[in-house]
Amino acid sequence: MILPIVAYGSPILRKVAEDIKPGHPGLEKLLEDMWETMYNSNGVGLAAPQINQPYRIFVMDSEQIFANQDDDEKGEYPDEPGYKGVFINAHVLSTGGDEWAYNEGCLSIPKIREDVYRDEEVTISFLDENFEEHTKTFIGITGRIILHEYDHLEGKLFIDYFKPLKKKLLQRKLDDISKGKVKVDYRMIFVK
Repeated sequence: MILPIVAYGSPILRKVAEDIKPGHPGLEKLLEDMWETMYNSNGVGLAAPQINQPYRIFVMDSEQIFANQDDDEKGEYPDEPGYKGVFINAHVLSTGGDEWAYNEGCLSIPKIREDVYRDEEVTISFLDENFEEHTKTFIGITGRIILHEYDHLEGKLFIDYFKPLKKKLLQRKLDDISKGKVKVDYRMIFVK
């Protein structure tokens, strides 16, 4: 089922998400819904708080970015062909490398895109959909998506990386988003 995306301004987007235990009720259905919602919204990642669920879960798929690249873009990022996966109870262990800018957006903050600087690599521990434990290091676009989605689990948004002046200039747009004064081609839940 395609779920509505929680819009900027909702308190759940600013809360630290909770770990879950094996046998979490409805987990398989929740993950199916998250994948369906992410793809329906043309996203590359989706965290549970974005669908009004307080859990430390996100899904991401950078494979689709590489699959849809033009020939002249191939080889531009070191993590080709990307990664697709479920991250449960994720915890970043370390980040490193040089910071690099990339123009990011967020399904919860539509119509706003901006360059965000992030470290080029992240090492993260997580459980997959079968509750098997993993510790992996990701780089490039894949690492960036993971850091973006992980921020959602920590109650942080990509706009928090903006310089104060930039954020002030966008405040009216942010206010409009929280009030539902934005047109998108996917369902959203707005703060009343």
